[in-house]
Amino acid sequence: MSSKLSDRRIEQLALAAVDACGRAYAPYSKFEVGAAILLEDGQVMAGCNVENASYGLSLCAERAAAAAAVSAGHRKWRGVAIASVGGVPPCGACRQFLAEFGLNTPIILVNLIDGARTVCNLSELLPRSFNAADLPGQV
Repeated sequence: MSSKLSDRRIEQLALAAVDACGRAYAPYSKFEVGAAILLEDGQVMAGCNVENASYGLSLCAERAAAAAAVSAGHRKWRGVAIASVGGVPPCGACRQFLAEFGLNTPIILVNLIDGARTVCNLSELLPRSFNAADLPGQV
């Protein structure tokens, strides 16, 4: 699987992440995030952050999108876009969660302030990731 995305795909994913961001439920932090995952078959699955008064129960946009993709039977992805004010990268938990499905996945960070897009691979955001080979008895 190639880790390179066309400009058209980057734009498609970025717009889907921005759209998902508009559906975020963030009454406590006021920090809305949207994520979109490009599946191997060209479909796009989106998710947004959903906060809870008990902060630890909140769900990040990246994990919401990933759960939607896996629930629909998709485990191979071509790219992930994340939209937020400032175009911030995913939190550590989301980086590890996304790594389960491919460290070479292109990540597009979309800044809602100026529309800027930064593209990198997940492996750049999560060097020396924990994976199945680190588990006892795994190869």
